[in-house]
Amino acid sequence: MIPSRHLPAHIPFDAPATYRLPLVLLLGVILFVPSTALSDMKPELLRHLPSIAESAPAPPMLQVPEGWFLMGTNQTTELLFESNSHYDDTEQPQRRVWLDRYEMDRDEVSLGQYLAYLQRQQRTPSPELQRLIWHMVSVHAVSDETLARWPALYLTWAEASQFCLAQGKRLPTEAEWEKAARGSEANLFPWGHTMPEPNLAMFGQYHVHEIPIVAPVESGEQGRSPYGMHHMAGNAAEWVQDWFGIDYYKVMPERNPPGPNTGRYKVVRGGSWKSAPALLRTATRGGALPDQRSATVGVRCARSLTQ
Repeated sequence: MIPSRHLPAHIPFDAPATYRLPLVLLLGVILFVPSTALSDMKPELLRHLPSIAESAPAPPMLQVPEGWFLMGTNQTTELLFESNSHYDDTEQPQRRVWLDRYEMDRDEVSLGQYLAYLQRQQRTPSPELQRLIWHMVSVHAVSDETLARWPALYLTWAEASQFCLAQGKRLPTEAEWEKAARGSEANLFPWGHTMPEPNLAMFGQYHVHEIPIVAPVESGEQGRSPYGMHHMAGNAAEWVQDWFGIDYYKVMPERNPPGPNTGRYKVVRGGSWKSAPALLRTATRGGALPDQRSATVGVRCARSLTQ
């Protein structure tokens, strides 16, 4: 168990196998172990997938300039904020970190974008994603155009990475993600230091059947980060490149930290549509097994810029 009383939402990293239940709670989201039963594609569903994929404009990429920023939590100063009651020992010590110039998608990868990519690859969506799409169109009568603007969900870490690489991009490092979210002034949340409100982020939602309650990926202008990224807090949590290192902040290099060389969990950032307000902080860290799929985790891509 991670030795911190401040970690009610973290995986017990050293828990015995008998205590590792089929789901783990972190970042205020539930990550389900993927189903092992594969279902055949419904013929009715086949009519919707191309239509969803056709409504998939690529998001613009926004530049993040080179320079220093503060990464992690400074407990002494942030105790002024109620949200800091959920700070995490793994966010410390706060470090001054330099990053070279890069760019990142303004928006989370949309469901339409992801389905268009799968079509080009001649691959079918995962059974979990098939069931979600079919449920939304057959039970809730959600239009293909609306679903196209949802964040892509139920991606494993490898699938998220492969998608970005196919676009000529990559997953952001954890440091790149945090700088894009908080800027150079150490914002507590992407928009500043005020607590989350519905007009700033999609969070705190609940559905008994784990049906996502999400906003279109291109929305969220009021809650944008200092560099203009949307939904860096809430909506869909996001895979990043790094392995999760409990003590990594103590030893990471001060320039372009790449994350630990190995690990068991990959880092997930940003909180989701289910997260509590405190878990939307720009410094909040979470991790998940790379092969897990979730109704709450998606992805956005980044790209290095040559000097």
